[in-house]
Order: sequence, then structure tokens, then C-alpha cells
Amino acid sequence: MSQPELFSRLQPLAVWRHFATLCATPRASKAEAALRDRLLAWAGERSLAAKVDRAGNLILKKPATPGCENVPTVVLQAHLDMVCQKNADSAHDFSRDPIVPELRDGWLVAGQTTLGADNGIGVALILAALEDETLRHGPLEALLTVDEEAGMGGARGLEPGQIDASLMLNLDTEAWGEFYLGCAGGLDVDVRRDGEAEALPAGWTVRRIALRGLRGGHSGVDIHEERGNAIKLLVGVLHDLAGVMPYRLVSLHGGSARNALPREAFAVLALPDAAGLDAWLATQQSALRELLRGVDDGVALSAETAAADSVMAGAEQFTWLASLHAAPHGVKRVSRQVAGVVETSNNLGIVELTPAAGYCNFMVRSLVDRAADALADEIVSLFALSGTAAEKSGQYPGWQPNPDSALLRTCQTVFRRDFGGESKVQVIHAGLECGLIGAQYPGLDIVSFGPTIHGAHAPGERVEVASVARCWQLLRAILGEIAGA
Repeated sequence: MSQPELFSRLQPLAVWRHFATLCATPRASKAEAALRDRLLAWAGERSLAAKVDRAGNLILKKPATPGCENVPTVVLQAHLDMVCQKNADSAHDFSRDPIVPELRDGWLVAGQTTLGADNGIGVALILAALEDETLRHGPLEALLTVDEEAGMGGARGLEPGQIDASLMLNLDTEAWGEFYLGCAGGLDVDVRRDGEAEALPAGWTVRRIALRGLRGGHSGVDIHEERGNAIKLLVGVLHDLAGVMPYRLVSLHGGSARNALPREAFAVLALPDAAGLDAWLATQQSALRELLRGVDDGVALSAETAAADSVMAGAEQFTWLASLHAAPHGVKRVSRQVAGVVETSNNLGIVELTPAAGYCNFMVRSLVDRAADALADEIVSLFALSGTAAEKSGQYPGWQPNPDSALLRTCQTVFRRDFGGESKVQVIHAGLECGLIGAQYPGLDIVSFGPTIHGAHAPGERVEVASVARCWQLLRAILGEIAGA
């Protein structure tokens, strides 16, 4: 089925038509300009006020329906960029190739790449609302931010005076029937260390070990499931291998996004004799499958012939592998204030080691800003023991819940009336832009909701089509309720 035919069959067409545009337009973090320009032209064709602020965010404004001019202004907020993850054997180029989804049992899925439903569906809902001439509403604004997935640069750079709203609906959560009222804050720890290459020992064999088959996922939403981290698992394999046979590390690469659980990792090794390596890896694979049973049953280890002309110095190899083996990953603490929610965690999301230099990144999250900073300090201290430079950066605040939110009461009332049941109120461990935006606009009443999305930040990401239709119905109803329709 062609992509135009696929999207033409989905309802509501008003929303899916815009998501088709997003799928067709590359929009990696920090490379949203083509999409933004396309949306600027779209806004101009509809006489919507539009501007790009100094941070690169796109801000659109639509006047109120006649008679609703004095209704509180609502800003609809989502981010333009997406996490670009693909399977290692995929030839997809996120800088130029469109996302190619397919429909499977009521879900829109991208098989080999991320889909970009996070947060493309939110953007599509907003554009559909701005376009809908049948909708009764007060003054509407759209804040479409950039660089959310790579550091929240757009929200961080948002200046006072850009929006006029007193109410904000963020459309960047992933569980239908839930309204979110708070989220984690966080920061990054970037670790760098220079090395000195040594010549490959004469006569040694070079092999490339691959650890694949993990589910990956969102480093905030899925961290509590204790899915495998390819970097940590492969470092553990290398740690055990050192007790079995000598080797020198040529390179270690794993993960490609700070906020995605690493699904794959690769190590190139030089060995004086590789006999027995394949058999040993088979036993390790069995042990890993037992360790991850019911969580990541598809974990696989393999080795193939490779080439190299240099290796890491022995001391550098020891420092990196010991530090990464000791480094934390996963849930640090569960919240005592919000039942069932992770308070503090970190994700070892990227590692890139070569004989000449090394780098890795940890993304730390917490509902308590001080706790995030404390965990980051522990990671910095760990690497300081070996004289390795580790720096904290990109700290952003959490979004503190407001249980007295009038907007939340409106959302709950509409949900109960139109869907015949009670919604849930949640706090999410993932980072949303609401905390940063709320800090710039004190008093802004914020609620977040969205359709059901599974597997965000990993290939195979999918969105439930029926939940998108329900979100569209809910968004229109909330805006109408605020306008007194």
C-alpha cells in the first residue's frame, strides 16, 4: 500500500494528513528547519500569525471564534523533532529519507526505525485544531519547539513575552486516558578522556563482537522495566572475557541517543588466539538470556572477522572498562511521594571508545532536582578516581504538580462526560518541556495528555490509531468547554 493511500484510510483524516507531512519531512533534533519552513508556508496560506523566535521555535496564533474573544487564551504545545533510531542493518538516512510506516492490527508502526509519533502526533493534533473552522474556541496559540530530544534547547531558549496564554495543553505524553500534571527534571554527564594508540601486535587476530536484539525504549518511560542496556551488558562480557583469554580493545561503540535505552553495542578486539571465542560467546549468550528472561529474550552475541592497525593502551583499556563496569544505570530510587513512579534514575546511553580518545554520556532524571544533581555528582566522582574529565550540563527543572489546577478539573469533567469514565492523573518520570516553559511563564496552568504510543525512542515505535481519534475528540471538546460552547 502506498503511503498516500495508507494515510487516506486513517481517521480523523484532519490529523493524519498532517502526520503524513511530518513523516515525509526529515526532522532530527537541531535539523528541524525544513519542517519549520514548510509549516510557516502552511500558516501563511491560512492567514495565521506566525513567527520563529530566537531559539528556533515556531509560534502560531489564531484569533478567537467571534464572540469568544474574552475567553482565556490557550497555547497548544508540542515539539517538532524526533528521536532518530534505526536497526544496525537498516539503510535509512534520517537526513533525507521519509519515515515509512505500516498499519498492523490497529497500530501505525515503523518496523526498522523510530516512527516519530513522539511528538509528531501532538504536532498533527495542533495543526488540525488551528485548521478546523468548525471548532468554537477562544484565542489559540501553538508553541512548536525545537531540539526537545537532544537537550530541550527550544524550551530552554524560550523568552518571556512570546506567548499570551494563561492555559497550556502539552500533547507529549503516551498513555490515553491519563492526564499528566508533573514530570522529572534532569541533566547530562559527559565523560571524555584522551588516549594514546599502540600498534596492533604482530600476528594477532581481530574480531568484532556484536550484542544485539534488545528492545531498547525510552530512558524515562521504560527505565523501571529493567530492560537490558547493550553497553553495560557488553562491558560485562568483556570483563568476564579478561579472565578467560588475553585481548586488547580496539574500539567500543554503543547507543546513539542519550534518552534511548541502548539496544546494540559493538566491540572490536585484538587477540593472540581467537580459538574458543565463538564457543565462549555462545555460553555467555545463554547466560544473558537467562538473566533477561521475560524482559529481553532476544539478546544475541556474535563475532565476525574485522581489521585494525592499532589498539588502546593497556592502562586506558583498564580505566575505561573498569569505570563503565562500575558506572550506575537504571533506577536509583522510587518516589515515596508519588506511588508507582520512579523518582531518580540514569541512562548510560552512548559510548564511543577508540585508541585515540573516548566519550560516554549519562542522562540523569529525577522528580527532585537536588536528587538528580546528587546522582550526577556520584558519576563525576567515579570518573574522577582515574583522572577522567566528566562534566554536568543541560540541567532542566522538573514540572511540579499543581493538584488545584482549574484546567485539570476542566479536562477531567470533559473526559467523564464524553467518554463515560474516570481519567487518571499521573506524574511521569520522562522529561517534558512543561517545567522549563512554566519557569518562564509563572502562573501558566498546564496539563498534558496524548494517545497511546509504545516503544518510543526505539525502532518498532507504534501508535494506536483509535487513541489518536479519541485524543482529537478530547482536544476539541476541551477547547469548546473553555470557550463555553
